[in-house]
Amino acid sequence: MASSILRFRKLCFVEPVKWSSSLGSESCQKQKNEEKQTYDAFKEQEKENPKGKRQKKQPKEWRCMDNCCRTIGYICTTWWLLLFLVNCLPANLPGLSVPEPPGARLKREGLTALHPVVLVPGIVTGGLELWEGKPCSEGLFRKRLWGGSFTEIFKRPLCWLEHLSLDNETGLDPPGIRVRAVPGLVAADYFAPGYFVWAILIENLAKIGYESKNMYMAAYDWRLSFQNTEVRDQALSRLKSKIELMYLTNGRRKVVVVPHSMGVIYFLHFLKWVETPTPMGGGGGPDWCNKHIKAVMNIGPAFLGVPKTVGNLLSAESKDVALVRAMAPVLLDSKTLGLQTLEHAMRVCRTWDSVVSLLPKGGDAIWGNLDWSPEEGHICDSFKERRTQSSSVDKKGNYTDDRGVIHLKEASKYGRIISFGKEASEVPSSHLSTLASKVGLHNTANISCGKVWTEYDEMSPESISKVVEKKAYTATTLADLLRLVAPKMMQRAEAHFSHGIAENLDDPKYNHYKYWSNPLETK
Repeated sequence: MASSILRFRKLCFVEPVKWSSSLGSESCQKQKNEEKQTYDAFKEQEKENPKGKRQKKQPKEWRCMDNCCRTIGYICTTWWLLLFLVNCLPANLPGLSVPEPPGARLKREGLTALHPVVLVPGIVTGGLELWEGKPCSEGLFRKRLWGGSFTEIFKRPLCWLEHLSLDNETGLDPPGIRVRAVPGLVAADYFAPGYFVWAILIENLAKIGYESKNMYMAAYDWRLSFQNTEVRDQALSRLKSKIELMYLTNGRRKVVVVPHSMGVIYFLHFLKWVETPTPMGGGGGPDWCNKHIKAVMNIGPAFLGVPKTVGNLLSAESKDVALVRAMAPVLLDSKTLGLQTLEHAMRVCRTWDSVVSLLPKGGDAIWGNLDWSPEEGHICDSFKERRTQSSSVDKKGNYTDDRGVIHLKEASKYGRIISFGKEASEVPSSHLSTLASKVGLHNTANISCGKVWTEYDEMSPESISKVVEKKAYTATTLADLLRLVAPKMMQRAEAHFSHGIAENLDDPKYNHYKYWSNPLETK
């Protein structure tokens, strides 16, 4: 019994110790071998790299996330630095004189608010908001579609264009869509962030005592024809009531009206409307304007129209489009709209009847014909300054250089408002072909679904070629050209606007509202 116990203790205690000691010796030997290999590798590395020369570190590979974080860090640091400087630096630095605002100077001189002021914005400067729309406009109720940040152009461009378009037959709202003008002074203070329109004027008027009770922004839907703003929104009636209210609540002081751009001819239409008997007019009577209006101060009036409007209607390409492309290239290079961006813009623009109100008025008598224009013989001031320094300039613009050579100034045919090709803008009028009545043959072929609908699609390619072949158009023949390429637009718009010169203002036909916005056809 005792011997068996001793054998058991030997197995449990003595044998494991021997086994563990053998394992420990093996692990120690293995560790020594690894240390020796590491030491040998270190010695070889020292031999390869001479003393005094360090091995160059490999450049760290920057990931996209690292670059983004670094950029955000730079932006935040710059923003905090600028914010610190704005709050810590004095308002007036030594040696730096800040111009005094006109409103502050007038207040210092003792000028205070007297007559109520009504501001009338022009085309495209007033904000538009959505009141009813299609399913694609979910979440945009009472949000600005026009004016402000214009973010919806990038999010859903086709939906945005659809809701800004008007009905091509009636010139009013399409079925299921209601877009209305933004009310109040915020309607046209800023066109876009950082792009002020009326904000500076409003701020300076506020410095001398103006506020919402004696200053009013006559916001209206600038897309509509002037008479349709009354038909749909009663905008003219509301403007009449507001002027009467401001007249009564400000000590019976007359109102000063400040219209801008297209707002000038819109208010001219209002002046005729308000004194015309109902139902066509406002029924204010012949003395209404004399009783309520103190003065009208026009800013950038468009009484006789704007020639660049023609380019907008024909191709949607103008100086403004080039400016937008420079400021926001992504807007006109949208992947959704593709290469048809300008076609979409032209389609929407042709539904806005107000654009037609800006076509040149007065015909050839005002703007010139194929061979003559009022600017003929006029020398630009910059041309005078450039030439008179080293030569003599006569009344016709011809000049003689230092060597005695006479240079004849080429006649500029400004009367040719639209010329298809450089040759058509320079050749004598006898070399130009006329617009034939058979040119307007329409194309009966079906339009592919992928194309943007414009009225060009209803014209045959032969008709378009004949329109542009050696053609130049004046202010008189422009109407014929637009009737050819956009008959539906012109048929709708010519019921609301006229662009001629009155032969006899006593003719009863000039009592119609379509003549009221043309100063050449109204008293």
